[in-house]
Amino acid sequence: MHKIHRMNRPCCVIFVTLQAEIIPFLMTEFEMIAKTFQGLEEILAKELIDLGANGVAIGNRMVSFKGDKALMYKANFQLRTAIRILKPFLHFKADSADEVYEICRKVEWEKYMDLSDSFAVDSVVYSEDFRHSKFVAYRVKDAIADYFRDKYGKRPNVSVANPDLTFHIHISHDDCSLSLDSSGESLHKRGYRQEAMEAPLNEVLAAGMILMSGWDGKSDFVDPMCGSGTIPIEAALIAKNMAPGLFRSHFAFEKWKDFDRDLFEQIYNDDSAEREFEFTIKGYDKDPKAILTAKRNAKAAGLLDTIHFEQRDFKDFEPVKERTVIITNPPYGERLTDDNLLGLYEMIGERLKHALIGGEAWIISYHYECFDKIGLKPSAKIPLFNGALPCELRKYEIFDGRYNDFRGGDRRLKKDDLPTRRSSTLRHKARLAEKEAERKTGFAENPEKTEKTEFRRERPARKTSERKPFRKDGEKSFRKTEGTKSFHKDGDRSFRKTEGGKPFRKSSSEGKTFKKSEGKPFRKSSQSKPFSKSTSRPAAKKGFKKQ
Repeated sequence: MHKIHRMNRPCCVIFVTLQAEIIPFLMTEFEMIAKTFQGLEEILAKELIDLGANGVAIGNRMVSFKGDKALMYKANFQLRTAIRILKPFLHFKADSADEVYEICRKVEWEKYMDLSDSFAVDSVVYSEDFRHSKFVAYRVKDAIADYFRDKYGKRPNVSVANPDLTFHIHISHDDCSLSLDSSGESLHKRGYRQEAMEAPLNEVLAAGMILMSGWDGKSDFVDPMCGSGTIPIEAALIAKNMAPGLFRSHFAFEKWKDFDRDLFEQIYNDDSAEREFEFTIKGYDKDPKAILTAKRNAKAAGLLDTIHFEQRDFKDFEPVKERTVIITNPPYGERLTDDNLLGLYEMIGERLKHALIGGEAWIISYHYECFDKIGLKPSAKIPLFNGALPCELRKYEIFDGRYNDFRGGDRRLKKDDLPTRRSSTLRHKARLAEKEAERKTGFAENPEKTEKTEFRRERPARKTSERKPFRKDGEKSFRKTEGTKSFHKDGDRSFRKTEGGKPFRKSSSEGKTFKKSEGKPFRKSSQSKPFSKSTSRPAAKKGFKKQ
């Protein structure tokens, strides 16, 4: 940052320095977009407001906001629930990939990159006019390359693995926007993970779960199934208010042409907001390899002295003496049989009842049957996505005594303490996303898991006797024939009418009726043989419509 503490200079010189150098870089606000996982939008919006962002607006898996260059650096460095930060620089309308190419070719690309810089283009498309998102990205790439070739006689290099700059094009119907990616690698890659166990929890999701729980570092924290230690490490970063970007080696904005190194170094080295942590964070796992992995990751983050890791099975979890918060990510059944999985969740419920009195537990899973086996009534259900799996994060408040007495005290759950998220909205969006994927690919990505991932049970069919007919005022039945008589005749059993106006069944002896003998199939009253010789099922009588 430019220093202005030299007081021997005239005041006017200081004013000119502020106008010429600081205002263009720090005071000018521009539009930005923070991407995140579905279900974490409101938590991310709160983070941005606390960071000083203006014009915060929540969208689907994103939050738009406004700020200056310093805020962009802080957003990449300090946000815990953001995946990447984009800086849009062009908005336009287009109906075809060729139209996108023509508009992008007119952009002055030397403002954003040099001929020696390598680049890549990502695309996100929600439009019927653009059926192939990668083809749109190819056309933008061609527009950039052709622009430099026409103006300088040489094309810049394209690098998919490690580009100097990454451009994003987003298309919704015919609304298009071009953005610069200021993050580079996804921000969930904190930089402290040395090793990982199978199917590790994403760091952004882990931090979002902790922030949703409201845990502020003023009580003990336990993850009894910590795996590679992601949840305890993220909890320690939150408890000590350490920036999650401390361990990253680089950000994409460091290669931008207007990168302000002094400003970023000041933000990076500012540890004035960090605080001491006076409680304990514990991570347990029955797998000794998982504990070793968690310790290596915590050591890389400089938090090995803050977190206590120990090899211990959840069934051996001892009763807590102080108020404790548990947040954990149990197995979902991908590597366990159904019997073992349900037994595991039954054991979790039993341990919570007896060992966590006075505390609260937050558990994420995507099997409805697993939650049932816990045997506790959740006080909150928050829908989240763990990768492509639609999950639920449930809160269990453990108390001693009657439930009504507990809910009537000071521990009554406040609506403001939880995000106002409708699970039906998220599931609706998830179904729309699955249908869109099926429409593009022509088949479901994983049809076998579709039924397992649904939280709602099917509503049992209502019996016919329970259904109430709709009746108009002054009428006995809504079914009427010409005139005022209903289909039902006196002395006859109700049935469908034929064209002749006579019912199929008569009360007289002229017509033959169906009879059902005890323990035997249907037979004609005058015959002992079945209706059809070729099959055991009764054949339909001529003129008879099967109901």
